[in-house]
Amino acid sequence: MKAIITVVGKDKVGILAKVSAACANADVNIIEVTQSVLQDMFAMTMMVEIKKGDIELDALREKLEKVGEETSTKIHVMHEDIFNSMHRI
Repeated sequence: MKAIITVVGKDKVGILAKVSAACANADVNIIEVTQSVLQDMFAMTMMVEIKKGDIELDALREKLEKVGEETSTKIHVMHEDIFNSMHRI
């Protein structure tokens, strides 16, 4: 299963590292990542792959919400199918 992770917040050192480490610790593979800093705001979108049986989407969401609290960012995790449905023309 694939999922989309978005991270938005005030830029500071270590956001990408902490999100990536949380994914690695959950055995979640990062397929693609894009990030940008607009003035002092950090924005990142990741596509990740979650192997069946490794971690449930809700458990990953909870882990990343804790990272969001640590980094003062808002982290959102959604299944790829939902993301695609929301952005279909």
